[in-house]
Amino acid sequence: MKMNLVINGNSMELGDEVSSVTTLLEHLGLAGKPVIIEHNRDILKQEHHRQRMLENGDTLEIVHFVGGG
Repeated sequence: MKMNLVINGNSMELGDEVSSVTTLLEHLGLAGKPVIIEHNRDILKQEHHRQRMLENGDTLEIVHFVGGG
């Protein structure tokens, strides 16, 4: 079953392997990186990523940090 999410203003269709914020971060290649997640206007603490389940139509803003010099 496909799920539609809006991530950083872009619509994405994902498979059922993405069920939580943690699995979404793994899918996007951001697992283990410092990120800030806003899920349906609720800013999540990192310890809540695993238990926050995603549903069709959810909106997320993901801010991740990029180093450089």
